[in-house]
Amino acid sequence: MFSWSPELADKLIQASYFLAAVLFIIGLKQMSSPVTARRGIVWAGIGMLVATLITFTWPDMHNYPLMLAAIGVGGVAAWISGKKVAMTNMPQMIALYNGMGGGAAAAIAAVELLGGREHEVSIITLAVLGALIGSVSFSGSLIAFGKLQGLIRKPLRFKGQQIVNLLILLSAAVAGGMIVTGHTDGIEIVVVFFGLALLLGLTMTLPIGGADMPVVISLYNALTGLAVAFEGFVLQNAAMIIAGTVVGSAGTLLTQLMAKAMNRSLANVLFSGFGEADISGGVDIQGSMKPIEATDAGVMMAFADKVIIVPGYGMAVAQAQHKVWELTQVLLARDVQVKFAIHPVAGRMPGHMNVLLAEAGVPYDLIFDLDEINAEFETADVALVIGANDVVNPAAHSDPASPIYGMPILKAEKAKNIIVIKRGQGKGFSGIENLLFFLDQTRMLYGDGQEATAELIQAVKTF
Repeated sequence: MFSWSPELADKLIQASYFLAAVLFIIGLKQMSSPVTARRGIVWAGIGMLVATLITFTWPDMHNYPLMLAAIGVGGVAAWISGKKVAMTNMPQMIALYNGMGGGAAAAIAAVELLGGREHEVSIITLAVLGALIGSVSFSGSLIAFGKLQGLIRKPLRFKGQQIVNLLILLSAAVAGGMIVTGHTDGIEIVVVFFGLALLLGLTMTLPIGGADMPVVISLYNALTGLAVAFEGFVLQNAAMIIAGTVVGSAGTLLTQLMAKAMNRSLANVLFSGFGEADISGGVDIQGSMKPIEATDAGVMMAFADKVIIVPGYGMAVAQAQHKVWELTQVLLARDVQVKFAIHPVAGRMPGHMNVLLAEAGVPYDLIFDLDEINAEFETADVALVIGANDVVNPAAHSDPASPIYGMPILKAEKAKNIIVIKRGQGKGFSGIENLLFFLDQTRMLYGDGQEATAELIQAVKTF
């Protein structure tokens, strides 16, 4: 298709991959701030476009119709699903897309291992490692998608599960070792190896409770990046190496931050039964949940000096973010100081609440993370908790028997008055009783998040 000399083509390819890598890094850097995140996505997208187009200039490339068909199908599917997906379903879409990345890396490894090509042992080793990690990320991410989508409602746990996982891992390692050392030339061992790797992703993820999905998604994101980097070495593709390394590093750091935000080790997330039982801890619950009408809650907020809003996944499910911003505007018009408190693991993925609030148009200077806002709850007249549960549970620092003990939380219990918008008296996604709901200054406003917030707006406007 192209008539350039091999030397010129090689220089153009390497320069384009370097440009793509730079754009990836710039994009990732800008994604670290809500203010520049949109621009970062555009830059990273341009980098991916550059890397994709330059691939067509590779020497001996001849599968153009197949490549164009794959790009067309994938592009159209991504465009349609991206336009239609609700913000509440964004976590499962990310899990699904991340799994596709891991699956693509594993597919590249499969082609290399089944293609009968002669490679150095080091290259074969990297291909096997990429295949193992990519396959685990692929099948594990599909399970994460199923849990977030509600297709898999309960964790699957049985006695000796971790021993079974270890045996599967060891079996996959033995099969991978046989491939690397050339003890077999048949495709049967490669098929067995991939089957074991995919099975490991399933058995690792099925026991994990939905409350741990933010950490799991971050972990599989890191694994996908690592798998892509390994396969980049196999293909001698600089763009894949750099992009995979950057994604893997970012995913690893994010996984550590998420685990720290829950005061749990990664091993505890992967191998424990968090959220498995109906747990209230060793502390006897005093008092009862006290309901409140929207009119009374509106009076409380209308005459407050400071209101801190704590959003959670319940707000996302009710798609109440726009009503929450409307309520904020009404309060601001009455000279009420309003701030939003965001916990790192609120929602079903890192940054979930920030994305929802940004979609509704909430200014960034009203949004604060845990470390910035916690000291201000003591001066807040009202803390409005909408759809949040574990991230405001005082059991995290008062009940040593609680599974979330030691987890940093938003200290909403320090506010003078607490209003909790909640559908019912359930214990939330993790199944842990929330002591905040039983405090003397807490009142429960039962109902759908969007409808309850709309009632609050009308109540505030009447004063």
